[in-house]
Amino acid sequence: MTKNDPYEALRFREFNFFLLMRFALVFAWSMQFVIIEWEVYSMTKDPLSLGIIGLMEIIPAVSMALFAGHIVDQSEKKGLLAKCLMAFSTISLGLFLVTIPGITKGYSTQTVLYTIYGLVFLGGLVRAFITPSVFSLLGQLIPKKVYPNASTWSSSVWQIAAVTGPALSGIAIRYFGVHFSLCFVFGCTVLALLFLTQIERKPILNTKIGEPIMQSLKEGVRFVFHNKTILNAITLDMIAVLFGGAIALLPVFAQDILKVGSEGFGILRAAPAVGSFLTMILAAYIPLNKNAGMKLLVAIFLFGVCMIVFGLSTYFWVSVAALFLSGVFDGVSVVIRQTILQLETPDHMRGRVSSVNSIFVGSSNELGAFESGLTAKLMGTVTAVVFGGTMTLLTVTATGFLSPSFRKLDIHKKIEEL
Repeated sequence: MTKNDPYEALRFREFNFFLLMRFALVFAWSMQFVIIEWEVYSMTKDPLSLGIIGLMEIIPAVSMALFAGHIVDQSEKKGLLAKCLMAFSTISLGLFLVTIPGITKGYSTQTVLYTIYGLVFLGGLVRAFITPSVFSLLGQLIPKKVYPNASTWSSSVWQIAAVTGPALSGIAIRYFGVHFSLCFVFGCTVLALLFLTQIERKPILNTKIGEPIMQSLKEGVRFVFHNKTILNAITLDMIAVLFGGAIALLPVFAQDILKVGSEGFGILRAAPAVGSFLTMILAAYIPLNKNAGMKLLVAIFLFGVCMIVFGLSTYFWVSVAALFLSGVFDGVSVVIRQTILQLETPDHMRGRVSSVNSIFVGSSNELGAFESGLTAKLMGTVTAVVFGGTMTLLTVTATGFLSPSFRKLDIHKKIEEL
């Protein structure tokens, strides 16, 4: 293997099954979330209901995140992830059942809506454990020097799933209906579990088995807040996702502003993921490790610009182009941030660090959905998106001025030392 081999991580058999498992999981999760967004908005015609979906997932995801990280660091990763996938499959089956007309015919719209919210809440609880389990398992499948390449491929597979899931969800809703689309989602969760069986059980690397929970949690939080590189990276991404994301409002744009129906909704939902995926594929051949700090700052700034353009656009293909470019810049951010996390995190703390990251970044997707729904309700959909993009620009600018050491971050030097 050569030093710049773009396929270096793919030469490890278990890593390939890990990628297949992650694809099936993310595909199912993203498709399910989009279908539920469409169904809930169709039932209520209220943008705030889209925000509530995010709120129902973020409450358990945030409240259980640190505890989940502790459990992951104390557990065998494959077995714990298998339990999480089985729980997710059960939730997907529940959403399929609750959207079958023959079953819900005798129930009020409010009852069905609250049942969906409840299942989404349980999904957030499961997600609190899935995120650190996946992150920790990845670190045990390949050598450390391969982490940057593995992070690129893992993020790329995530984006492929994020592209095809939303795109197919719009088509599936149009031709098969909501409940049959959710049945397909359930099948994908089972497939993810089958791929996971091809990975061997891994040793527990934490030498402090049985450590008191509070002491363990404090150690994880203290590590993240003392490591300025990790803290700056995840804070930047959190702000961008929290204020700059317009994804939760896409049903409103598709149905009421651009008037493009479910197929157009699928295209809008997939556009940023397509851009991000293409960027990540290029990153396997053209590494982003040199001057990583400045590249991250510029990428998130341009992401904010794209969100403002999208919010102001009244033309479908201009909106698609803005979302596509936002995905391009988000792809740069994801690759750099994931590489930073893998390189800077000790093996015995991967679960806790990933959980802290999920609070900062992962859960901000759902909190951002709630923020978008609330601001759209208060100030209008277009104004809410423009406001969010502007907040992103201001945050990135402030970070660039206040953190000169982060601007000079160069991951390439750290890799050469391995």
